[in-house]
Order: sequence, then structure tokens, then C-alpha cells
Amino acid sequence: MSQWKSNATRPTMNEDMQYHIRCKRGDIAKYVLLPGDPERVNMIAEQWTNSREIANYREHRTFSGDIRDVDISACSTGAGGGSTSSAVEELAQLGADTFIRVGTTGAIQEHIPCGDLIISSGAVRHDGTSQYYVDQSYPATANYEVTTALVEAAERLEIPYHVGVSCSAASWYCGQARPGFNGYEQSFFKNKVEDLNRAGVLNFEMEMATLFTMSSLYGLRAGGVCAVVANRITDEFTYGGIENSIRVGNLAVQILAEWDEMKRLKNKKYWFPSLMD
Repeated sequence: MSQWKSNATRPTMNEDMQYHIRCKRGDIAKYVLLPGDPERVNMIAEQWTNSREIANYREHRTFSGDIRDVDISACSTGAGGGSTSSAVEELAQLGADTFIRVGTTGAIQEHIPCGDLIISSGAVRHDGTSQYYVDQSYPATANYEVTTALVEAAERLEIPYHVGVSCSAASWYCGQARPGFNGYEQSFFKNKVEDLNRAGVLNFEMEMATLFTMSSLYGLRAGGVCAVVANRITDEFTYGGIENSIRVGNLAVQILAEWDEMKRLKNKKYWFPSLMD
């Protein structure tokens, strides 16, 4: 292993190589897909025109390339807010400014079947990380352009989807009101799913709140799409559909690139529908 010699506040290697993701300036595109599972980075890159592996360290596997002349990267975050925050910090440091989480999720509304997609417009901040960035009352909201691009992509691909608020949990088991080892429970587990269901929250996942909070604070754009693999109300688990969330994420990047170019040509800061007229 190479020797590190840097300051402790924000360690880097030569050429500004980042400590967690092991990428440096020039490796990362402005548009980045963020799966949790490192294996999904390969699945994402298979749909690109060209791709190359940049780094593979800890839970962070990173590819960059292009998809129909749009530069794009993908970096796995691992599970949960802590590792997600490290990836987002370092990717942003290298010039990324638009992030789309692509993952799996468990629905908590009866009408959402396994196999559908959920596009998160915001997130309940039970992630265990975002509170260390800003007061808990600060909202975790997705960027409207990214969310709209994800909706547009799902519509073009004719993939069933739902749009709404997610709950980002800090734990896959107890944090999502599942019993722990040997049936371990606390009394507050019992009503968590029901309370969120009544509030209209669509699903559990583990990273959106961290991503959305950080992106808003840092002036970046973020959104997210997840394939439903479980329904906690009907108690169904069917693992699949991740290919559809990846297709939607990749197409959304192409749509965003088109909109961003239109904004540049028309000297507009924000995208709006009639801009395309």
C-alpha cells in the first residue's frame, strides 16, 4: 500500500486522489449514478457506449465512460448514510454535481407491488448521518429537475413507477421495524410502519436522506429511483427489477444533459417545460 502523507483534516494522495473512493481529478463526470451494491456498478456500465473501471476500494467501485456522447460515472456507496456521505463528499470534490441514487427498496403502501419503481421526491431523515450536517428540521428534498428527468425516463421506457416521500433508515433490520437477532424488539418498533404508512410515506431505503440533505446544502442536484423488492404491508419479498431502475437512471442522465444544454443555449438557470418549445 502506498504511503500517505497529507493533512488529517481532509487526507488526499498525490494528484488530489480521494481517500475513500481512490479517484482523482479528471476521473469523474458531472453526472454520477450511485448504487449501493458495488456489483451494480458493472450492471450500470454495461448499458453505456464506453466504460472503464477507475477504482475499486472498500465498498466504493467506480466506473466512468459515456452514454451516447454524455460523460457519466457510477460509484457504489455501500449501505447507509455514513459511507454514502464519504462518497458524495469526495465525488463533489472532484467535480460531480448531479447525483442519482439507483437501488432497491421496500414499499410500505399496499398498492405498490414488487417490481415497480419508486422515485423519491424527498426523504424522512432517519438515516443517522444527515443530522450531523444540519439541524433535523432541515428538509431532505430531491432536486426537481432530476426528479422530473426520472419521471420522463420511466414514462419513455413504460416502466410502472410511483413518486413520493421515502423513509431513509439507519439500519436494515431494527431501523426498518424488523426484529433483530433472537426476535429483539423495542416497543417503538411496533407502530413505525403503520405510522409512516398513514403519513403517506411510500418506502424504506437507507441513503436518500443523506444524499438529498448534502446535495441541497452544497448546491448540488440529486434524485433517486429504486426497484421495489419487498412490500411490508403484504409481507411479500420478490428480488428483481433492478435492471429497470438502472435503465431509468441512465436515461435520466441523458435527458438531464439535453436539458442542461438547452439552459446553456438560452441562458437560463433553471429548466422549465416551455424552455423546450
